[in-house]
Amino acid sequence: MNKKQKKMLTRIIISFVMLVILNFLPITGLLRMALYLAVYLVIGYDILRKAGKGILNGRVCDENFLMTVATIGAIALAVYTGSGDYNEAIAVMLFYQIGEFFQSYAVGKSRRNISALMDIRPDYANIEREGKLEQVDPDEVAVGSIIVVQPGEKVPIDGIITEGSSDLNTSALTGESLPRETHTGDEVISGCINMTGVLKIRTTREFGESTVSRILELVEESSSRKSRSENFISRFARVYTPAVCIAALLLALLPPLCNLLIGRTPNWENWIYSALTFLVISCPCALVVSVPLSFFAGIGGASKEGILIKGSNYMEILSQAKTVVFDKTGTLTQGVFEVSGIHHNEMEDTRLLEYAALAECSSSHPISKSLQKAYGKEIDRNRVTDIREISGEGLIAKVDGTEVAVGNTKLMRRQGVAYADCHSVGTIIHMAVDGSYAGHIVISDIEKPGARDAIAALKKAGVSKTVMLTGDAKAVADKVAADLGVDEVHSELLPGDKVEQVEKMLAEKSPKAKLVFVGDGINDAPVLGRADIGIAMGAMGSDAAIEAADVVLMDDDPMKIAKGIKISRKCLSIVYQNIIFALAVKFVCLLLGAVGYANMWLAIFADVGVTVIAVLNAIRALRVHKL
Repeated sequence: MNKKQKKMLTRIIISFVMLVILNFLPITGLLRMALYLAVYLVIGYDILRKAGKGILNGRVCDENFLMTVATIGAIALAVYTGSGDYNEAIAVMLFYQIGEFFQSYAVGKSRRNISALMDIRPDYANIEREGKLEQVDPDEVAVGSIIVVQPGEKVPIDGIITEGSSDLNTSALTGESLPRETHTGDEVISGCINMTGVLKIRTTREFGESTVSRILELVEESSSRKSRSENFISRFARVYTPAVCIAALLLALLPPLCNLLIGRTPNWENWIYSALTFLVISCPCALVVSVPLSFFAGIGGASKEGILIKGSNYMEILSQAKTVVFDKTGTLTQGVFEVSGIHHNEMEDTRLLEYAALAECSSSHPISKSLQKAYGKEIDRNRVTDIREISGEGLIAKVDGTEVAVGNTKLMRRQGVAYADCHSVGTIIHMAVDGSYAGHIVISDIEKPGARDAIAALKKAGVSKTVMLTGDAKAVADKVAADLGVDEVHSELLPGDKVEQVEKMLAEKSPKAKLVFVGDGINDAPVLGRADIGIAMGAMGSDAAIEAADVVLMDDDPMKIAKGIKISRKCLSIVYQNIIFALAVKFVCLLLGAVGYANMWLAIFADVGVTVIAVLNAIRALRVHKL
């Protein structure tokens, strides 16, 4: 508990003890009233102050005003009738404050979940100057600078390791408990904790543009984006509160006046008491507090699992997801190519691969890197001369004085070489050595671990259709879709074609069934923005994709998509439970209050009891780890 919560709890305990003691003291008259008023002020001074400020600022009909009028009215009735029973007025304020305490505790618990995420913000960066480490503000570190991260410190800025290897704790970012091994040349993102070795990192972004800053910005902004349920409650409270104030006033005046007109005793005390009870019952605290709290708790729980939802409006839409559309490369596959087959004529596999790796040694293309990685030996560039790259076809070079042509079928035709078609699925690299066809190498994208399970988990979560959109060749796309269990695939698409496909699917679906698009690249940004919900891969996704998306997966794990949908559905379920429960109890008790069958104790239950139950129910939205 924080200081404010401890102070509130102390006031509640002191007031309760004082109230009990006063009930056993044999005192009457002004002294009794003064002591009870002292207890009333101890427990209710802040509510009275808020009500006064509300009146001065033109916000009269809020819950503080209702509690103030009801309790002061109850005290006035006790004085007027001479009963000396001030217990009800103080009990109403006491139990109201107990409800406020539970609300504050629940909000604090939600905030602690998000605060744990906020702890990833680094306080400094280490710069080595004249052989000594100097701590500087991360904002002052320029792109391309070398920073040093020691064991136990947070990585302050995104970058590439230039020296050292270590295990990184990424749990604050991704929810993943297992540390990640990193080595020289690996990309690292800010917010991770260095666990073992000393790392030297060349920064690739400014601090304000780094992963940790983007995460914190997304979480901080999420509370400003309200769902339809929250907006409904806000509109409901604005109409409901003045309406019940007018109804209470009419309840206090009309029945006694009618009794006077027909010659009966007006019973002003009874009807004023009923009106005050009606006011206490009418407080919309349970709705006003529990609905935003449920969304806040849901967003906090999702953040702890590495799923950043940018607002409760997106949480509500995500819960209705029925169609999930995927980009392929970087989303369902790793976007990392590897050699999956070597088909040769008379040359050995290793010899063919060696020629290909050496010929491609000057290229930074992912395919070239995959050939060099498959070769697995150090590249001696002195063995390669006369490199000629032919755009869109491949390249020709001399390896140990032997001419080697590496590329696609267009290059083979240019060289006048009769090539053999390959029936394997993947990117086919044809090779000619000294003008004779030597064979071809098959390169394939690597399927993401868990991608198949992710598709299965979506179907289990109630998603009716999964679709894959890709710019890859049809044969490659069809094979990946079949392997993963994707229902529908569209291949050989340009970025504009992807938007067109999504537009078509949006037109065909029902209004209540929402469409989700999952992507990671710059070319996915237009589609992410057009879908009902856009989900971006946050760890390695492009800035444009993360900016355009409504949900960000911090560890790029497609399994988190189904988990995000389950979290949103649990959260919405809790919201609807609280709305139905609160309204049902309120209207029943209001009806009883209007006809004079409700006393202040029932009013306390209708207001505080319902609020406490709704708040405790809202806290369940934090528990999402086992979904």
